[in-house]
Amino acid sequence: MISYFQQDCEFELENEEKISNWILETFKKEGVSKKIIMSIIFNSDEALLEMNKQFLDHDYYTDIITFPIEETETELEAELYISIDRVKENAEDIGVSFENELHRVIIHGTLHLCGFGDKTESEEKLMRQKEDEYLAVLD
Repeated sequence: MISYFQQDCEFELENEEKISNWILETFKKEGVSKKIIMSIIFNSDEALLEMNKQFLDHDYYTDIITFPIEETETELEAELYISIDRVKENAEDIGVSFENELHRVIIHGTLHLCGFGDKTESEEKLMRQKEDEYLAVLD
């Protein structure tokens, strides 16, 4: 089950059902067969900056923060917080559509929950490959 919310921003995701199915299929393809309970919360830059400071001790803007809430043998509960402001700016900076960048950020958070990291150069390279692979499936 995937739910979508807005906090501190005006945004509504189009094709929620399509995106939810894509996310759930990604979990399956990556070997996560648990029941998924995930909330995706769209926010502003300022809201994510405050969360980044409070929970991660990072004093910078970010496009996504992924919180695994609880994981058992049968269930995975998580929250993805996404800055719509940051996604818009990043899309402009790299010359892609807002929708494409939003999808990349969503799948990035999903891949973190599947166990992929991005702290080292090799992890980041694999993360980008996986993002591209799953973006191609969606489009």
